[in-house]
Amino acid sequence: MTPPESAANNAHEYSVSEISFALKRTVEETFGHVRVRGEVTGYRGPHSSGHCYFGLKDDKARIDAVIWKGNFGKLRFRPEEGMEVIATGKLTTFPGSSKYQIVIEHLEPAGVGALMALQEERRKKLAAEGLFAAERKRALPYLPEVIGVVTSPTGAVIRDILHRLEDRFPRHVLVWPVRVQGETSAAEVAAAIRGFNAMEKGGAIPRPDVLIVARGGGSIEDLWSFNEEVVVRAAAESAIPLISAVGHETDTTLIDFASDRRAPTPTAAAEMAVPVRAELVTDVRDRATRLMRAETRLIENARSQLRGLARGLPRLQDMLALPRQRFDTAAERLTRALTRAAEVKRARLDGIAGRLSPQPIRVKIANERKVLPKLAERLDHASKRQISDLGRRLDGSGKLLESYSYHGVLKRGYAVVRDATGRPIRTGAGQTAGASLEIEFAADRLGVAVAGPSPAVTERKKPVSRKTTDTQGTLL
Repeated sequence: MTPPESAANNAHEYSVSEISFALKRTVEETFGHVRVRGEVTGYRGPHSSGHCYFGLKDDKARIDAVIWKGNFGKLRFRPEEGMEVIATGKLTTFPGSSKYQIVIEHLEPAGVGALMALQEERRKKLAAEGLFAAERKRALPYLPEVIGVVTSPTGAVIRDILHRLEDRFPRHVLVWPVRVQGETSAAEVAAAIRGFNAMEKGGAIPRPDVLIVARGGGSIEDLWSFNEEVVVRAAAESAIPLISAVGHETDTTLIDFASDRRAPTPTAAAEMAVPVRAELVTDVRDRATRLMRAETRLIENARSQLRGLARGLPRLQDMLALPRQRFDTAAERLTRALTRAAEVKRARLDGIAGRLSPQPIRVKIANERKVLPKLAERLDHASKRQISDLGRRLDGSGKLLESYSYHGVLKRGYAVVRDATGRPIRTGAGQTAGASLEIEFAADRLGVAVAGPSPAVTERKKPVSRKTTDTQGTLL
């Protein structure tokens, strides 16, 4: 039945915003804080703004969920797709799309069963990547020099490890302090493992030879940091052999699969890391005793074998008798052979000496003496002829020198004027009155002094300069 037109006209008119915010207040006042159990769906990780958006569902319904940036950083667990959780928060609406949603302030897994299922699912995923393969496992060093421990510095775990190492075999221990539970625990443990691996060998801080990641017992929630992927991947990537000692013997975390060895307790991890020093000392002593006995037996056996072999060898005199006889025979034959050889050589020498005579030498000397006068006469003629030729060449050179000499010019009536240092003077310019000069004629020389300039010379007009290309000078 439709309302009458008058009733419809009398109804209050709401704007879209008014009715949307009215519904928002009604929902928030009615429900306030609620706890909702459901399965995470549509999870894609935090938004660029830091907020996280996803949904919660069961077999019949679905509700949108949001975790603001401030609350998301405080969560002990990160939501994952398909994870069953219990969300605590308040219901509200989003007017922009006419939807209602829950603003989550606290999030926890829905019981231990959910965590175990999540752990198993994550184990299968990482195993498929080969992080737990047996061929990746490294053997532990027999006696490490430095042991790195990743654990809480204030708990009983580190004291148990140090005490056990002191009892068995004291070693140098480096402790990387971390939180072993809480929201930052996983990141700190992974950073510690990678930090130890980043140390350089031979650096100021020694690089560990083996690592121990340890934590005491607790619930699955307390141990959950060691199920996080960042920790498991850091353990699998470690180049240093790693022992996991998380929880008690019945506790199992994913780092146990990625480590090279799993210890049921932190104390057992210390026992795996080093042998017992007293047992080693005893073992070395036992081995030294056995070695000495073995060497004694070996020497005795060798001596017995040598004696047996010596009895089977012939006597030294018998072994040397035949070679000695051969030597004596060879020595006797050698003496006779040398005597015969000397006699043969002497006979040959006598024969050659009888054939030698000085007559051919005397004949050759006489013939050479006949040729010697002729050679001396030829040498005399050749030397006289060479001296004559050299004399003629010397006369010609003397005449040529005389023709080039300036004395010939002096004989024609010229003279050479020199200053006090003996240098020739070509012009009177620059000569001061009273300066000493020397005039050389063809037959003799004359010393004079420079007088002052004559008036006729000073009053003579200077010749007009003419441009000419004639650069020839005068003799004087």
